[in-house]
Amino acid sequence: MPQRVQLVEVGPRDGLQNEAAVLSTEDKLAFIERLVVAGCKRIEVTSFVHPRWVPQMADAGSLYAQLPRHEGVRYSALVPNVRGMHAALDAGVQEVAVFCAASETFNRKNVNRGVEASFAEIARVAGLARQERVPVRGYLSTCFGCPYEGAVRAERVAELSSRLVALGCYEVSISDTVGVATPGDVERVLDAVLQRLGVTTLALHFHDTRGTALANIVRALDLGVGVFDGAAGGVGGCPFAPGAAGNVASEEVLYVLGGMGIETGISLKKMLTAARFLETLLDKTLPSRLLHSPDTPARSID
Repeated sequence: MPQRVQLVEVGPRDGLQNEAAVLSTEDKLAFIERLVVAGCKRIEVTSFVHPRWVPQMADAGSLYAQLPRHEGVRYSALVPNVRGMHAALDAGVQEVAVFCAASETFNRKNVNRGVEASFAEIARVAGLARQERVPVRGYLSTCFGCPYEGAVRAERVAELSSRLVALGCYEVSISDTVGVATPGDVERVLDAVLQRLGVTTLALHFHDTRGTALANIVRALDLGVGVFDGAAGGVGGCPFAPGAAGNVASEEVLYVLGGMGIETGISLKKMLTAARFLETLLDKTLPSRLLHSPDTPARSID
């Protein structure tokens, strides 16, 4: 089990893209600044996607240009295609993320093309990234189940993950897009993936639809995984995954890791402050249980 874990904060992008409210650039910057103050070193801040599809990300270029610069903090952005990659490069993006689904139907619903066509586009994006020396992270969606096709074979997840690495992704985030995974599923999928890839190239991305995300993270820790995605307040979901709940709440991940003696470098107390601020901006109750628990937990939270 790793003694130190990296938490990739995806709230500003994966979290906000599924919210009805469209936050101003100034509010997004204030939220991101609070995440930095909390100690987050890896933050996915936006997506260079056409605003017709995701209006919440329409200010991607302007937002990135105004981000607070702090030593050791890496800001990344999702790019869906070559056009998005060019826009990201024009904005000076430090790191990009690409994505594909393990399910053919979900991929077509999400980006209106098949898996093989997505890999061809990813290859072009990765080629541009290599030229500009921009690191590329990969997301593989629906790794534990698809809302349209049902079960997904672990070997397919392993195959597509290894292909993303072969194209130049330094890390692949194995994603439970609809929140169906159990700890047994985590073991089954990782057993297949780890036959092809080293554990240091993997991250895990859980949604908490059925309340199993934290249990899944603990099982993944047992198997040596040391990078997890989370979103402050548990915000998020997926517009193309009917019934999917938000991302696992970053503060709940920190609470569990802290109780296990695992270091992250992130202040739980300050992460809760960031999540409460986001809740105010969105004017809604966020799903994080820790966010609404009594102010004085039974043990120290910082």
